[in-house]
Amino acid sequence: MATIQITDLLLRTIIGTNDWERDKPQDIVLNISIEYDARKATRSDNIRHTVDYKSLTKKIIQLVENSRFFLLEKLTDTVLDIILKTDGVRAATVRIDKPNALRFAKSVSITMTKQRKRK
Repeated sequence: MATIQITDLLLRTIIGTNDWERDKPQDIVLNISIEYDARKATRSDNIRHTVDYKSLTKKIIQLVENSRFFLLEKLTDTVLDIILKTDGVRAATVRIDKPNALRFAKSVSITMTKQRKRK
């Protein structure tokens, strides 16, 4: 197994339950860990045999920037679903931070992990 780490992906989206949060996009920060079997990629040195993290990140950016979720939990779960639909991914962990969500805290975050269902 190998792990791809995407660190501090800064995006803007509509997120939150307050009226003022529904009008203006806010910053959020994503940290993503993707577990996959890298054996074939290490032998071939070919991008077709690995998780194309650039392509996957573009899908995540498109989803997040166009979403209008109320809860971080729902956004995090939806990002995980996109990751797990990617060929080769076995499991993923996503942490989404919402900076300045609380007055005296740097941020509030949600972390969730999912595994691909075995067939």
